[in-house]
Amino acid sequence: MSFLRIEPKPNVLELVLNRPEVRNALDENLIAELGQALAEAETSDVRAVVLRGEGKSFCAGADIGYMQRLGAFDHDQNMEDARRLSDLFLAISSCTKPVIAQVHGAAIGGGVGLVSAADIVIAAEGTKFALTEVRLGILPAVISPFVLRRLGPAACRRLFLTGERFEARAAQALGLVDQVVAPEDLESAVGNTVENIRRGGPSAQAASKRLLDEIANLSIQEAVVRTPEYIARQRATDEAKEGFASFFDKRPPSWVGETD
Repeated sequence: MSFLRIEPKPNVLELVLNRPEVRNALDENLIAELGQALAEAETSDVRAVVLRGEGKSFCAGADIGYMQRLGAFDHDQNMEDARRLSDLFLAISSCTKPVIAQVHGAAIGGGVGLVSAADIVIAAEGTKFALTEVRLGILPAVISPFVLRRLGPAACRRLFLTGERFEARAAQALGLVDQVVAPEDLESAVGNTVENIRRGGPSAQAASKRLLDEIANLSIQEAVVRTPEYIARQRATDEAKEGFASFFDKRPPSWVGETD
């Protein structure tokens, strides 16, 4: 039985967490299926990946039964499992396709990790967020690089230590969420974002993600040494040549295809 539903749509690949009876909690099977789907997305012609959850919640984090089983494992087995989960978040973050998290209901623990690893996060009003690991006697270690990038150290320190819940508007103010919409507008808001993505050059978008990852923690002096290579390389691509030609010809670039 598959715990991930894959829905190919025009220009987009929807990955639907499909364990609604446990609020789409992550276990070893769902982690493996998500990783495989993201690897396949890399070689597809889709322009964006949308990650969403079936049922009442986006993702309740790690499956408690699964986590309890891991407690009986030795250190090496726990390390192997933790690395698999870490690899999943890295695959989302480094995917060459833009990844949109479509969030509703609740995103708890590892669910916040999925959100933080995504490029763009759109949430329904009233969605609950929390990093509750300390209330179970553990900590949000594997997701911390991605949450820290979104929230910064001060907010992480408070939320990691208290495990408190906060809603979508507060998540937006913190930088965890990019856009908050009414629940009935969630799907259309994601569709609008996909349309905006479709109008950009695919290789330019992938290069933009690599650029940000490379320079995010560099000093200005270090960053200005690296950035000229990016634009010099991209300007020489066929994609850039087509982009400039389409601008002067007053037509959509070839990667857009037919417009609505």
